[in-house]
Amino acid sequence: MKNYQFDAQVKKGYYLADYFKKTVKIVEKYKSDAVVTMQFFQRKENTVVCGIKQVLALIKFACPNYLTLKIESLDDGMVVQPLEPVLKITGHYQDFGFLEGMIDGILARNSSIATNSARVIAVVGSQRALNMNDRADLYLNQPFDGYASYVGGFRQFVSEAALELIDDETVKQPSGTMPHALIQIFDGDVLEATKAFHETFPDNRLVALVDYHNDCVNDALKVARYFKEKLFAIRLDTAANLIDQTLSKTKDQYPEDAKLNGVSEYLVVAVREALNQEGFNHVKIIVSSGFNAEKIADFEQKKIPVDLYGIGEALVKVNIGFTGDNVALNGQGQAKFGREEHENKRLKAWKW
Repeated sequence: MKNYQFDAQVKKGYYLADYFKKTVKIVEKYKSDAVVTMQFFQRKENTVVCGIKQVLALIKFACPNYLTLKIESLDDGMVVQPLEPVLKITGHYQDFGFLEGMIDGILARNSSIATNSARVIAVVGSQRALNMNDRADLYLNQPFDGYASYVGGFRQFVSEAALELIDDETVKQPSGTMPHALIQIFDGDVLEATKAFHETFPDNRLVALVDYHNDCVNDALKVARYFKEKLFAIRLDTAANLIDQTLSKTKDQYPEDAKLNGVSEYLVVAVREALNQEGFNHVKIIVSSGFNAEKIADFEQKKIPVDLYGIGEALVKVNIGFTGDNVALNGQGQAKFGREEHENKRLKAWKW
């Protein structure tokens, strides 16, 4: 937890909804001795819980009397079902209750990313999945998102920031290939850009980006013919509004309802076949742009020859919401209708 840093203004209520601050004032004036239990839950099936460590760090940072609180929680990475409590806090409301919204938000974002990640890993495994969400959301979120994705099963990342909160020596440092910008700077010459990359980083596995001209087959062959065994992989990143030139020229060979746009199954197969025909069977295929668990599952079911999937936007969609509710008052049940306290024997007491 020592790695979590918080803005000093958290303690001043800067990030709190106004009614939480007002409630603290009222409670301090009229009910300062009241002891409440607040429980946190969500409503989706098979949710991978994440954010518990961050919440505990927040409580320690923002609550002067945190040592007096009774805290019971699950661990990051545990799978929960609808209405199953993942966290319970008991103490004086004014000592912690004001953090309700912040705790909801931490659990919602982290658990969403962990769950999205777990669904990808369940389909394709950690060795064939690359977290590329550096451009999918605010850069300041990368340490938290990286950790959440790790909890969901990812082990490969593209930025140092994504590794900041991951305490696992088996997770390697990030290693990138090249952006389209590098090819553009070499006046659109894919081969020259790839040469420059290899000469500058000779110890990196060489991966060529081959969709710059929307002609993946020919550009893949161009770099493969030059580098031969030195070429580790090519990456396909065709935008969803485009159809690669090879497929456009051979549209009549595919079913009328064939989806040829973007990095389609037909494009991957065409590139694989072209490489194999010239003896470049060793060159792996990396795909990115628009991939999520459903599209990956479809590719895998059809045995489309992809070696590594790069996933970004699909991982950071926040689709799980958490709710914190007061469910007990001075040891007796007292809750909003329908939000009564639920027992969860998997919760364990937290000791500082």
